[in-house]
Amino acid sequence: MRAEHDMLAQAGGTEQAPTQLPALRFLTAGSVDDGKSTLIGRLLLDSRALLADQLDAVGHGSDASLLAQLTDGLEAEREQGITIDVAYRYFATPRRKFIIADAPGHEQYTRNMVTAAAGSDCAVVLVDVTKLDFGQGRPRLLPQTRRHALLAHLLRVRSIVFAVNKLDAVDDARGVFEAVRDALLEFAAVAGIVPAGVIPISALRADNVAAPGEQWPWWTGPTLLRLLEGLPAGEGAGDGALLLPVQYVARGHDAAGHPRRVFWGRLARGEVRVGQRVRVHSSGQTAQVLELWQAGERVPEVLAGSSAGLVLDTHLDISRGDWIGDAGQAQAASSEFDATLAWLDRDPAVVGRKYWIRHGHAWVAARIVEVHGRLDIHSLEQVQAQTLGPNEIGRVRVQAQAELPLAAYADNRVAGGMILVDPHSHRTSGALLVGAAAQA
Repeated sequence: MRAEHDMLAQAGGTEQAPTQLPALRFLTAGSVDDGKSTLIGRLLLDSRALLADQLDAVGHGSDASLLAQLTDGLEAEREQGITIDVAYRYFATPRRKFIIADAPGHEQYTRNMVTAAAGSDCAVVLVDVTKLDFGQGRPRLLPQTRRHALLAHLLRVRSIVFAVNKLDAVDDARGVFEAVRDALLEFAAVAGIVPAGVIPISALRADNVAAPGEQWPWWTGPTLLRLLEGLPAGEGAGDGALLLPVQYVARGHDAAGHPRRVFWGRLARGEVRVGQRVRVHSSGQTAQVLELWQAGERVPEVLAGSSAGLVLDTHLDISRGDWIGDAGQAQAASSEFDATLAWLDRDPAVVGRKYWIRHGHAWVAARIVEVHGRLDIHSLEQVQAQTLGPNEIGRVRVQAQAELPLAAYADNRVAGGMILVDPHSHRTSGALLVGAAAQA
């Protein structure tokens, strides 16, 4: 058996893996009708995460439409048989808990997929083998399969798994899987994606989802669920100096009756400790952390990824949208920067037009001053472009009306990511992923 199978078997974990792992947030992605909702229904069914009335509805799980309805919660979704909104579902195994986001496959709902990917540890990109043309030898992947994989990669989703689905519908399951696997690995290599696994499955027939496929003795790698049980969770945002976007300011009084303010937010990077000196962006004022609060209790320190309330020893002008960092580490700030732009609006991105960007919890007016190019999702090359249309990905330069504390998105999702909003329609028009601040 090929070396990839051995690699995947190792990635899926062993019996000695820890029984208590952090919850894994993953999304299902891919093209329309690739079986995303059916796969989630199968995972819920096989993990016994369904209520009695839901079990009665799906019976023995032999109907794909019934399995899909377990996640298609909107009435319009059930009527049309498609996924529109992102549906979140929860289940657990003895090894770990899971939070699933079922993202829509239609191009017009790509923004919903981006929303789900931005908060996920893993993306399971499904590939429907019945839609692929094998007439020219190696199959050509569908555009939405490529687009969703690229978006997950650009959005720094930590693990990307390709699930080759509907192999029960073909005669030579092994041959078809290996051809699709080779096409996926070739695409991934050019795109700079290192897949956490390429897994054969049949979501409808339950082959290799939670239990091995009895009719596929040729597959020696893990099941999809076993692979997911062993994947890492969390962003690893602890490296680097403190960076906290202020979300809320609580006003009250201390035990002695003196007025105080508590600055709440979720640490995007680093750690904060009682006694630490901090600096406020953009005023540049400094103070010392007098108290730290977490979940209603005073604590000595808080690490990245957790929410904290800071009480400072000095009264400073701090409000929602400001950033708090370590006083000893200067945070790079710029009003002009290069970024990858995933355009999600039906109207094209226009150079020179005013937009609003949300960075952390701050809203700042900005404009696109240049489009460097557009990514061709078929050739994976940058091509010349003056604008970006719906669902296109490109490189742009952005100019904001105020300096922002920036980090490369590859280093930090919070400081390096922002949304772009049309000021007239109030639609979320795009997702900006910071590359580097422009040098003055």
